[in-house]
Amino acid sequence: MHFNLIKNPDASQRIVYRVARVVYAETGGTSLRAAEALTSMIANAAIKTKREIRDIVSDKNMFLVLNDTSSKHELLNVDAANRGLQMCCRVAERMLHGNLPDYCYGATMFHHDGVIPDWAMSRGYIADIDGLLFYA
Repeated sequence: MHFNLIKNPDASQRIVYRVARVVYAETGGTSLRAAEALTSMIANAAIKTKREIRDIVSDKNMFLVLNDTSSKHELLNVDAANRGLQMCCRVAERMLHGNLPDYCYGATMFHHDGVIPDWAMSRGYIADIDGLLFYA
């Protein structure tokens, strides 16, 4: 018996899922407001730094969930049928098509409200959206 691997030829779908998985892992997929804000922050960071979206969502310094030691790291492996992930996919797709307003007021960095990274000490946050603090 011979099996053929079927691949999705649409590369844009891979970046949608990549963004959505990071956003889902960081937000838990429980809040549309947080998903929209974090996704728009990704777009802002890409524009400001002139980096590709795929580079932004691969940044382990920006998204601690990408590190193996993160308590939320396993959320990256969520099942594709998960409703929270599907919500994040819709938001990511809107962002990639230029249809997502800036829900984070120009922010290019964030952290969770339970942790204060060193870089945040010298800055004032511009938005607190469902436990995520956003900075310009």
